[in-house]
Amino acid sequence: MSNSNPLLWRRPPVTWSHGIAVLSVAAALIISRLPSFHLQSAPVSLFLCAIMISAWFGGLWPGLLAILLSCLAFSYYFLEPLYSFAVSADEIPRAVLFLLSALFVGSLTAAQRRATESLMRARDELRETVNELERANGALHSESHERKLTVEALRQAHADLARVNRLTTMGELTASLAHEVNQPIAAAITDAKTCIRWLTRDHPDLEEAREAASRTAQDATRAAEIINRIRLLFKKSPPQWESVDVNEVVLEMTALLRDEATRHSVSLQTELASGLPRVKGDRIQLQQVMMNLMINSIDAMKDVDTTRELIIKSLRAEDEQLVVSVSDTGMGLPPQQADKIFDPFFTTKLDGTGMGLRISRSIVESHGGRLWAADQSPRGASFCFTLPTIIEAYA
Repeated sequence: MSNSNPLLWRRPPVTWSHGIAVLSVAAALIISRLPSFHLQSAPVSLFLCAIMISAWFGGLWPGLLAILLSCLAFSYYFLEPLYSFAVSADEIPRAVLFLLSALFVGSLTAAQRRATESLMRARDELRETVNELERANGALHSESHERKLTVEALRQAHADLARVNRLTTMGELTASLAHEVNQPIAAAITDAKTCIRWLTRDHPDLEEAREAASRTAQDATRAAEIINRIRLLFKKSPPQWESVDVNEVVLEMTALLRDEATRHSVSLQTELASGLPRVKGDRIQLQQVMMNLMINSIDAMKDVDTTRELIIKSLRAEDEQLVVSVSDTGMGLPPQQADKIFDPFFTTKLDGTGMGLRISRSIVESHGGRLWAADQSPRGASFCFTLPTIIEAYA
């Protein structure tokens, strides 16, 4: 307890407390007996002061001792008959009043001291609690900062892992992508030669040349779009959240992977619902999900002898959600291991990393959706994922 206030010094030992009571009453008696203190009320005030001092510094028992000594001194020196502890009938009311006043002042002073000490203890405890809370808040702030750094590091690691997955997948598709880009470039070269031929005739055919030049521009634009789409998938950049049309994402990836599907005799079909609401997300990440699912389906059909069909559907579901499904007629989910296909590093491919589906699920979940797989009867598998629309998740 703070002792900066002299009135709140710690209570002295019991002997000293009772000694203070005796000295206080003795001092009050001596002062009241001085010739200059001839007022009738002076002894009462002095004894009450002595009682207050005793009770304040010593507590209840020293206060009671001071009351007893004050009553005896008051009765002996100031009540008739003087110098006797006997009290005349006329002085009894005065003696009783003094006793009651002494008891009241003593008990009130002791109670006030206890209350003051309790308040001081409460203040000190509160100060200590505040200090502890400040220390805890500092530790919590430090922990929160470290947690933010950890979360940011995990997010960056996840982004890097997703990019590595894209690079690995694109590396596997190098031949198909080269052919995909080569087609519009070859067509543009053919159209450009045709345009030159129409212009160098003896009688140039401007209309035919114009059409050939227009086809050249279209083929060059198509090649540029394919290259730009590939470049974005290779690009390392933080997620760019925007309003995305999921059907556009599906069409972009079907255009990019159509040649890969054709190379493996896979019929690629889309059944996309019109008028779907847009979602809030990162277009590149959603393209990666579609690319992983489509390539997995194509790989699952490489060794089947029956019809190879890859069907992509989109539709509007309940609760302002939309659903995209990628279904194939391949080997189906691995027996007894269907619940493990989303585990990190689990793969049924000889050269697979086992991270494609895990990353795809993480991306979908980061967009507020979910991704799951199911066997199709009688053959094949279907991967479906949901995404919340802008109305529900971001309005």
